[in-house]
Amino acid sequence: MFVPSFYREPSNSWMVDLIRGNPLALAVANGQPDEGPFATHLPVIFDPDHPLDRDDDLTGATLLGHMNRANPHWGSLETGGVLLLTFTGPHSYVSPTVYEVTPAAPTWNFTAVHVRGVVEKLDSTDETLAVVQSTVRAFEGEFGNGWDMTDSLGYFRKIAPGVGAFRFTVTGAEGMFKLSQEQPGEVRDRVRDSFGQSGCVHKRGTAGLMSRLP
Repeated sequence: MFVPSFYREPSNSWMVDLIRGNPLALAVANGQPDEGPFATHLPVIFDPDHPLDRDDDLTGATLLGHMNRANPHWGSLETGGVLLLTFTGPHSYVSPTVYEVTPAAPTWNFTAVHVRGVVEKLDSTDETLAVVQSTVRAFEGEFGNGWDMTDSLGYFRKIAPGVGAFRFTVTGAEGMFKLSQEQPGEVRDRVRDSFGQSGCVHKRGTAGLMSRLP
């Protein structure tokens, strides 16, 4: 991912927060020349057995994910193979009307993290169930209502043979936080204030990140 210097994340915590807050990743792997790459949307979490602080470097971090074993993408993955996970955070169109200056050009403010790493396919039922349960705990705590999965563990075990779980070790990460940093301060403030007052959740999320800029 091409990241101009003024769009780089102020600290590692920005990338960690974006992944945790936007865990539906797009996993991309090289395919055959006649078919092109594989791309699958899937939930990804940080491995709870290897805790990561917000300010830690992502290199060496461990992530967990899973997909349908019937997906040809799963069949193409090999332990030791390389995978790219992309995460998209708050984003929104920026109309020149917000700038209140002429000439001007429209743009799109957006946030994204690209993580490269090595895959370890988990073939045992117990390892697969551990990934699924860890994912439920993470998402119920962050996005759900505290659902207790205890009564559904038997069902989990029944469907586990169709689930392809994997462990992912990060070898490199890049963050793109394009939040009008190239604009003069007064223009950036107008964009942030306009987004913050919008009824659009994407604009408000983008405004929140703009407020965190140094």
